[in-house]
Amino acid sequence: MRKHCSRKSQLQLRNWLHNNWREKKGLLRLDEPTPNPVKLSELRQTEWVPEFEQYMRNRLLMGAFRYERMHDPTKGDYDILKDCRRRLGLYENDGNLEHLVDVANLCMIEFLHSRHPKKHFTATDDGEHCKKRGT
Repeated sequence: MRKHCSRKSQLQLRNWLHNNWREKKGLLRLDEPTPNPVKLSELRQTEWVPEFEQYMRNRLLMGAFRYERMHDPTKGDYDILKDCRRRLGLYENDGNLEHLVDVANLCMIEFLHSRHPKKHFTATDDGEHCKKRGT
């Protein structure tokens, strides 16, 4: 920054540059009020869909009768990922939400019985997130 700029101008420029950087990173601008803090107990009530979970559980119970129980070692003998892709395609074609419930259950079975040679869990934030429609 140039020395002949007033201290106030220097701070305004610094804040402007810093806020532009924050905006590019998806962070709140410093001059914007931060949102009200949300209580964890409230999030536990709002960030889940009990109806979806109930559909999942109902189908898992039926699956225990038709196929194997969840912790049966042969549960992983199915081509689970292929069936997930197929059911997502069915949902895209007909809009039947049951297919999404099936995919969720299949993902849980894959999580438990994965035979992927590089299976691991590493929490990451790669910066790629679901985009809103139209953006």
